[in-house]
Amino acid sequence: MTLVEIEKKDNVGILKLNNGVTNPLDLGFLNEILDNLDKLKNDPDVTSVVFTSNNTKFFSIGFNLPVLTKQNQGEVISFYTTFNRLCMELYTFTKPTVAAITGHAVAGGCILTLCCDQRFIAGGHKLMGVNEVKLGVPVPYPGACMLQQIVGVRAAGMMMEVGDFYEPPDLLGMGLVDQVIPLDDLLPKSIEKAREMGELPNDIYNQIKSSRTELVENMVMPRLAEKEQKFIECWFSEDTRKRLVEAAKKF
Repeated sequence: MTLVEIEKKDNVGILKLNNGVTNPLDLGFLNEILDNLDKLKNDPDVTSVVFTSNNTKFFSIGFNLPVLTKQNQGEVISFYTTFNRLCMELYTFTKPTVAAITGHAVAGGCILTLCCDQRFIAGGHKLMGVNEVKLGVPVPYPGACMLQQIVGVRAAGMMMEVGDFYEPPDLLGMGLVDQVIPLDDLLPKSIEKAREMGELPNDIYNQIKSSRTELVENMVMPRLAEKEQKFIECWFSEDTRKRLVEAAKKF
């Protein structure tokens, strides 16, 4: 099975997550996403990208806990450092990006949407949020910094420290998403927006974008290794292991 599908329409590259109903994130899946992002980056016919899911139930449930809870420390480190690399690659991507959020985007799935320039979500019962605190681990540092920039320090702190999920109207009010769109119109509207953004002068767009992204990049990169080590220490602590194993049973 191809875990990532690529389509093109009107100079827009459409990257669709295709790892089952929940799109759980593991190392192989992350590497396939990275490979396809690189292809879209280097495709001269692609001027912008829509990042979406191939199903309407989940954009992504986040980390693949049934797999990761059975892995040793070296394997989890490899996964986690790759996840953070993907986040920074997508966040600083040199073409405009729009997340078309067809279903629930939680934990690591939510963080992937934060890496895009704009976020459109389908209306209805579609949840987003970062619940890592309930699992006994911190929100991955790149995602925490992006979230603070997008919704502000106070709202981001509340989201990360409480760990709740939110419905589209609340997400729109917080500024976490840019538009709530009926599901049938979500992908066409996302492609339309991406096409419009892709028609802007790319060099100028990227200079403007870098003024935003470099603030987070300069915050993240000097401390990323330290933050990753602390995350791994939390992941393998006794209390967190119990929480993660229980959460894995619900996948």
